[in-house]
Amino acid sequence: MIRDFKPDDFDTLWRMDQECFPRGIAYSKPELKFYIRYRGSFTLVAVDATQVQPTQVNPVQEKIQGFIVAHGGPTGHIVTIDVSPANRRRGVGSQLLQNAEDRLRAAGSHSVGLEAAVDNLKALSFYKRHGYSVIRTWPR
Repeated sequence: MIRDFKPDDFDTLWRMDQECFPRGIAYSKPELKFYIRYRGSFTLVAVDATQVQPTQVNPVQEKIQGFIVAHGGPTGHIVTIDVSPANRRRGVGSQLLQNAEDRLRAAGSHSVGLEAAVDNLKALSFYKRHGYSVIRTWPR
């Protein structure tokens, strides 16, 4: 299931970002908060409510599988997409990307851009499968 970000999700999303990206690439807490709160941005969270047993205190518990932060405008922008290692290659990233693209399109974005490291071959392959292409590269 894909849902909107809730403030209680933040620490889990930050830890996931630390797990998904190497030091220096992963966002600090202030950076991630900035992008999530940035005017015109939205964060979608992929959850699987079936992986965690509910309790009487908390009848609906969810296991966060991944998230995406995007920013709207004439050209939408994917800030980050993170999927926990245990949930990769299960369609979670594709669902997040599709939902974000749909929301960006509904908000008036005509195209979507993003950045990926040139040595992140898995990310480049993922984006290529979803119709993205390399427009230019930047040093470092």
